[in-house]
Amino acid sequence: MCINLQPGNFKLESTSVWSFPERGNWATHSGKYRGNWSPYVPRNLLLRYSNPGDWILDQFLGGGTTLIEAKLLNRNAVGVDINPQSVFISEANLKFQCRASSKIFVRNGDAVNLNFIKDSHIDFICTHPPYANIIRYSKEINGDLSLLEVGEFLKKMLKVAEESYRVLKKGKMCAVMVGDIRQYGKIVPLGFQIMECFLRAGFINKEIIMKEQHNCGMTDYWEKRNNGFLLLAHEYIFVFQK
Repeated sequence: MCINLQPGNFKLESTSVWSFPERGNWATHSGKYRGNWSPYVPRNLLLRYSNPGDWILDQFLGGGTTLIEAKLLNRNAVGVDINPQSVFISEANLKFQCRASSKIFVRNGDAVNLNFIKDSHIDFICTHPPYANIIRYSKEINGDLSLLEVGEFLKKMLKVAEESYRVLKKGKMCAVMVGDIRQYGKIVPLGFQIMECFLRAGFINKEIIMKEQHNCGMTDYWEKRNNGFLLLAHEYIFVFQK
């Protein structure tokens, strides 16, 4: 079966506010993996902050969206996920043919310990971690950050930030998409708390992008309830520099 390998209406974003009403379904992209990001996001980031032949890292691999884009854009890439099922799904999604000659590696591993990657080896980090335990991706996998309450989650994210800093080349960029959450009707500024983790690890801020959230499966549910709070409709894309 012939598949469309490129978006038909792509334009590189030029402002700090991004909005993608159409999720994107070229190549093997789909919304089947719950919580995965629109391929328009990593495509924009990869084109702006990396070059063909660069080594890309996504240590929260999920369904493989970042690596699919890396393959299409002729970047080399390493994808890591602590959940074997995610690795299996990503490997299946990456089994398409294209003209690029990139090297793509997928492995089961832990984002807090990337000891198989040498210091200062990666050209660009492009990743989308879980938002604490809002979506739980496993039931009892040891080290799965999506099972943790906010406090423990942030402790682990500091270690993730430190490993990111170690493996990234000096002067290169690390892009992380995160969102805020609510607990008992109160806002938890998880996005800026994660930003602080990366700043503590030694990174400096390059950009803060606001991404409008579309196609959220729970929107209808919350809109029908009499809530005393606003529905969260934004996420952050933090671009850090080493």
